[in-house]
Amino acid sequence: MAQSRRRGTWIAVAVGVVLVAGLAFAGGRFTTFGALADASGADGGPNAADAGFARDMQVHHAQAVEMAMIEYRGTDDDELRSLAYDIATAQSAQRGEMFGWLVEWDLPQAGDPLMSWMADAGHAHGSGAATTAELEAQMGMATDAELTRLAQLDGAGQDCLFLDLMIRHHTGAIDMTDAVVRLGSVPRVLETARNMGQAQTAEIAAMESAQRRLGCS
Repeated sequence: MAQSRRRGTWIAVAVGVVLVAGLAFAGGRFTTFGALADASGADGGPNAADAGFARDMQVHHAQAVEMAMIEYRGTDDDELRSLAYDIATAQSAQRGEMFGWLVEWDLPQAGDPLMSWMADAGHAHGSGAATTAELEAQMGMATDAELTRLAQLDGAGQDCLFLDLMIRHHTGAIDMTDAVVRLGSVPRVLETARNMGQAQTAEIAAMESAQRRLGCS
């Protein structure tokens, strides 16, 4: 019975994540154009950093949602279940918004190599012959093997691996938000990036506290 209730709750969360993303996308389509009117770019539109951030952060967020849903489904720790729920719903909404930006800007959802837009911020990301896997590692993303292991573990083992992977993941995201704040031109993008960086910095602190509480090595 308990397992059935948890499965039902997880399905409800998953449906909620999809609905949040859909609503955010719809909202982005109808509200983003007004924000672009105030853009500081030379032509009043987004620059390469705005577009690159919107594309790359969608990729980054997709994996965060995947890891958060694995943890939400598997953990028995109420604090971590709540954190996983918050990450999944918030980042699904942000993905929808960023998808909407690119639609409104009439730009493709895929573009240059990952993080190539960050080169002007003093980063070497996206340059040279780096593979996609190497670029994802620079973004703090988990490998396929790490995701598989996260899904296979349970109990404290899963909790501790989730915390380790998500702290690394958030750290990579903050690097990206800092870069677009310096390089971007659209006020809505800059505001979102600042808020995202602040929220993920706070979540890193919470996750480090959870690591100490659980005795993660």
